[in-house]
Amino acid sequence: MTGALRLGVNIDHVATIRNARGGDHPDPVKAALIAAQAGADGITAHLREDRRHIRDDDIAALTAQLTIPLNLEMAATEEMLEIALRHRPHAACIVPERREERTTEGGLDAAGQDNHLMPFIERLAGANIRVSLFIEPDPRQVDAAIRLKAPVVEFHTGRYAHLEGEARAAELRRIADAAALAAKNGIEPHAGHGLTFDNVQPIAAIPQIRELNIGHFLVGEAIFCGLEESVARMRRLMDETR
Repeated sequence: MTGALRLGVNIDHVATIRNARGGDHPDPVKAALIAAQAGADGITAHLREDRRHIRDDDIAALTAQLTIPLNLEMAATEEMLEIALRHRPHAACIVPERREERTTEGGLDAAGQDNHLMPFIERLAGANIRVSLFIEPDPRQVDAAIRLKAPVVEFHTGRYAHLEGEARAAELRRIADAAALAAKNGIEPHAGHGLTFDNVQPIAAIPQIRELNIGHFLVGEAIFCGLEESVARMRRLMDETR
């Protein structure tokens, strides 16, 4: 039976707009509270090494003010681990991070970093923070998540979002197969990156996927219709599919 599908709203790019001029406007925390009112089940924020959008004080404010779960996206570094352990978000999604990239360009190579990732996962889990690994929909990466005892994986949907026709259909099958493999092995599958009103429903229809994390598109669409309507429309599309 297909269950409810959660929507996590990523507010990074509200902070990007704020930082373009300095100061405090627009406030990503205000955006998070509006998203919650509009139907978001959680808020995602990526604290990058270079603080290009979300800043440390944003994480403190989100932790203090949110009444829905906060998912902290973070690189596997000692600095980010210390911040996560201090603020204790509901979840921490470990993502790859390269300073020269505009946004996260692909999944984490969990299969090639077992020894590096294991202590981070163990310490986060020991603090009762739910750990997720942002990976490609690849059996090798799912197998690594199983070995690492990660309770959640988030599949990178950026490739799916940018393909068309039969290539997109093939990538969709790859995501569905990876979600089935993860669920079969007791790992909760999530998905995100590049999802829009036009492409979200085939991903939302994959029965094993429990959560979608969507940010850049919703913030961009909010310029035209407002953040509340942007989030609410995505929520409706997801609910129609399920």
